[in-house]
Amino acid sequence: MNIKPLGDKVVIKPLKVEEKTQSGIVLPGSAQEKPHQGEVIAVGSGVLNDKGERVALEVKPGDKVVYGKFGGTEVKLDDEEVVIIAEKDILVVLG
Repeated sequence: MNIKPLGDKVVIKPLKVEEKTQSGIVLPGSAQEKPHQGEVIAVGSGVLNDKGERVALEVKPGDKVVYGKFGGTEVKLDDEEVVIIAEKDILVVLG
């Protein structure tokens, strides 16, 4: 997948959803909660500050992140679901 987000946008590949509960009950697709964690696969070049200087983003490809429930746009690229989100909607980088 070749994608280059603009400005402060970040492309995230959501983590896979568990299809079974801990007790072994299989969940249908409609009952599964969408994950709000994923791996950063591409980042934009950053935003311009008041002085016209480009400020680089804090996240980088490969980072595991948690993002807001209603943030971003879900897109299907090369048969893969990804989320395009503004960096400000990323809550934390997981270590």
